[in-house]
Amino acid sequence: MTTVHNMTLHRTSTAQQVADGLTEAIMRGELTPGSPIKESGLATSLGISRNTVREAVRILEMSGLVRYTMHHGFAVVDPSQDDLLELYRARLALEISAVRIPRTPDELAPVRSALEALMKAYKTKDPAEIAARDLDFHAAIVGMLNSKRINAFYGQLAKELRYFLMVLSLEEREFESQTGVIEEHQSIMAALESGDSAHAVDVLTEVLTVNADKVLAIFANRAAATE
Repeated sequence: MTTVHNMTLHRTSTAQQVADGLTEAIMRGELTPGSPIKESGLATSLGISRNTVREAVRILEMSGLVRYTMHHGFAVVDPSQDDLLELYRARLALEISAVRIPRTPDELAPVRSALEALMKAYKTKDPAEIAARDLDFHAAIVGMLNSKRINAFYGQLAKELRYFLMVLSLEEREFESQTGVIEEHQSIMAALESGDSAHAVDVLTEVLTVNADKVLAIFANRAAATE
C-alpha cells in the first residue's frame, strides 16, 4: 500500500481560473500586445491575493502569452518576426514528420473531419473562428503521430500562433479575408488521400512555407511602421 502524506487535491485552482480568464482576454484583443500585467491591480479588482495573481501570470508566461522584462515586469507578448519564424519552423517539422508515411482512411478520418469543420467556419467570415479551425486541421495532422506529448506540445504552439494571427487580424484588415484557405487545405487533404507520401510532403511544405512568408511579410511591414 502506498501512502502519501500532506497531499491536498483541488478542482481547478483559482490561479488557473485567473490564467484562463486572462488568456481569453488576450485572445479577444482586450489586452493588446505590450499591455502591462499589474498584479496588484488585478488582485484588488478580483478580490484575491497577489500571490494567486502572480501564480496565474506565471502560467501565462509558460504558455508564451506574457513575458517578463527587467524593470518593467510582466506584459502581454508583442510578437516579433523571430518569434513567428520559430513557431513555423516547429510546426513544419512536426507536420512533415506526420505525413512522411502513407496513412489509412481511418487515420485520415480526423483530418477529413477537421477540414469539414474549417469549411463550415469559413462561411461565418469570422477570422478568429477560421483561424481556430485552421489550426485544428493542422493539429489533426500532427495527431497522426499518435503521441500525447507531441500533441500537447503542438497544442501550446498552436495557442501562440493563434494569438499571433489574432494580432494580425486586428492590424491588417486584408488578412481577415483568408483568401484561398479552403483550396489550400483541400489540396493537402487530396495529397494525403492519394497515398503518395512524397507528394503530401511537397504540398504541405509549399502551403506552410507560402503562408509563413505571407505572415512574415505582414510582420515586417508592422515593424517598419513602428520605427
